[in-house]
Formats: sequence, C-alpha cells, structure tokens
Amino acid sequence: MRDTPGPWRGQRRAGPGAAVIAALCFHVFGAWKLAGAVPPPGDLVAYVLLLAGPLALGWRRRAPIAVLVVAAGTAIGFAALTTPRWTYAVASVTALFTAVKAGRRRPAVTVAGVGWLAWVLITGPFAVPLGLAPPAHTDVRNALLVAAGLVVTVLLGGAAKARAEHFAEIMKVRAERARAHEEQERRQASEERLRIARELHDVLGHHLSLINVQAGVGLHLMDSRPEQAREALSAIKTASAEALREVRAVLGVLRPEEEAAPRQPALGLDRLAELTADAGLPVTTTTCGERRDLPAEVDRAAYRIVQEALTNVRRHAAPGATAQVTVEYATDELRLSVRNDGATPSPGSGAAHAGALEGNGIVGMRARAEALGGTVHAGPEGGGGFVVTAALPTAAVAARGGA
Repeated sequence: MRDTPGPWRGQRRAGPGAAVIAALCFHVFGAWKLAGAVPPPGDLVAYVLLLAGPLALGWRRRAPIAVLVVAAGTAIGFAALTTPRWTYAVASVTALFTAVKAGRRRPAVTVAGVGWLAWVLITGPFAVPLGLAPPAHTDVRNALLVAAGLVVTVLLGGAAKARAEHFAEIMKVRAERARAHEEQERRQASEERLRIARELHDVLGHHLSLINVQAGVGLHLMDSRPEQAREALSAIKTASAEALREVRAVLGVLRPEEEAAPRQPALGLDRLAELTADAGLPVTTTTCGERRDLPAEVDRAAYRIVQEALTNVRRHAAPGATAQVTVEYATDELRLSVRNDGATPSPGSGAAHAGALEGNGIVGMRARAEALGGTVHAGPEGGGGFVVTAALPTAAVAARGGA
C-alpha cells in the first residue's frame, strides 16, 4: 500500500487481512482464557460460531451490512454457549464501525440494535427456557455496558466518516490548485513565447531593413564613390553585429541557469542615441521633462516602439525623408512621438501608407503598449508625413511590479 499524501503522510490504510487476523486473535485467545467454559474440541458448531465472524470481516468493505449481520449473529450464538466476554464482540464492533464509516449508518444502527436486543433476551429472560448454561446468563450491568460500547462505536464510525470526507475534500482542493497552477504556468509560458516573438520581430525587422538600405546605397555608389560605398559596407557590418547581439539578448531568457548571463546592457531609452544614429536616415531627438528611471518593461517597450516606428519610416517614406523623435517624461506616464516629414512614395497614398504600416509593426506596437496599460496611435499628417504616438503608464506599472 502506498503512503497517504497530505497531513496524514506516512499513515497506511490497513488491508482487510489485518482486521481478520486481529479479530481472530481476540476471539481465540479470549476463549482459551475461559478454561473450563470453552466448548469441547468436538463441538464443531461452537468453533464455527467463534471463527465465522472474524473471517467474514474480509468482505466488510464490499458488503458491510451483510458482514455485520453475520458477525453479530455468530457472536450472539457463541455467547449463548459460554461466559459473556468482550473479546467475542471484536468482530461485531469492527463490522459496525466499518458500516457506519461507509455511510450505512441507519441500517447498521438497526442491525446493532436488533442484535443487542436479541442477545439480551436470549441470555436474560429466555436463558432458562432455552436451557442455557448458567455461565451464559447475563445481567443488567453487562447489557448496559454492551449498549454503551455499541453507541461509542457508532460515534467513532461517524467521526471517521467525517474525517475521510474532509480528507477527500482537501485532496480535491489540492488537485484543483495543482491544475490551476499548471494552467497558469502554461499561460505564462505562452505569453513569454509571444514576447520573445515580438522582440525577434523588432530586432530583425529593424536591422535587416537597415542592412537592405545600406546594401542598396553601397551597390549604387560602388563605381562612382567607392569611399562612400565602403562606409555603407561598414554600416552593414555594424548593423549585422548589433542584430546578432540583440538576438542573443532576446533569446537569453531561454538560457539555462548554469550558463553565463548576457553582459550587454539591457535595451532601453539610454540607448536611444545608438538607435537613431544607426537608423539609416536623419533623426532629430527631443527630450521633454525631467529624465528619471523607468520600470524595466516600460523602458524596453519604449525603445522597441521607437525602433519599429523608425523601421517603418525607412521602409515606407519617400527617399530623403527625415524623422523627429520626441520623448516626454510626464508625471504618471511616458509619451513618445515619432514623426516623418517625407512624402509618401506616390501622391494621395497616405491611406495606403497607413494600411501598409498596420501590417508592418503598428499592431505589434499596440500589443506591447496595451500589455502595460498604455495606448498607441498612428496615422498620416498633413503634407504626406506620418506620426506614431504612444503613452505608457509608469506609476501603475511600477506599483504593480513592487507588489
């Protein structure tokens, strides 16, 4: 048998064989101590009555009431042959306890009451008419003691039933908690995979777009201006190295604990100057308000939103476009604005430009901002330009992180 989990860890549930052996020992050794009152070896009926009750306990969990009837009947039959003794009632008490614990309290009490009354009548008023030997006669004191023992057995069986139900409820609650914990872990793992996917999209989209622009410039200037072509190749090398480094940083969350942690600084607005310098187009940065430390998730989200917005400018704005990045440190939030003043590739294509952007990063920006309780808005401006604005709460995120 395996150990019972929970607060009763280490306890073992006794099998049917243990109860049978214990009852047999009480019945047999109790009969031996009666010396002359024990039936002679040839009295087969007496020994059948003595042993039938304990042996029937082997089926007490399958048919508790039937076993109780057999145990009580054989105990009464043997008691009519010899001196009353409590050891003959062990099998009956065990059967009564099991029946009450199994939820059969009413029929068990009925059988016990009828058996007690039958025993009192047989060994009391009807003992002489039935020709019972004087040692088998009982008195009022013994009758009351047996009745009290039966009542205590019923109460103990009810308490054991309540304890078993309480334990089953505890195990049910623990199983529900375990399932809820597993579901939460799966949900967190799914959210983490989504976050990693967004990080990789931002990193690869930004740097591959920059490499594509610089490669085009290098090919165009290869013959006429080799020095500028060399600068473009150098920019490609730098952008590719930066992309590899950022990919490693993003995938660092999957790194086993025994491996060394990334030594590069975390992505945030502290590295905004590097981002705008490698944007592949002229970028002007303006900071409003007093700079302060931001929650890590807000800082990282702000960097990614600016990065994705600049990538979209480079992809969709006409050649010669410039961008203006504004970072405003408000009281309870961080506000971002990325504008480009270049015309769209074809006249009247502002709506098309906005639609293209919706499929190339704006959705990801909004998901990143909404995860923090913020907002992102994007749309064309007069003159053919395009603007992306974002508002990221800082106080609420910081409070949630502290909690």
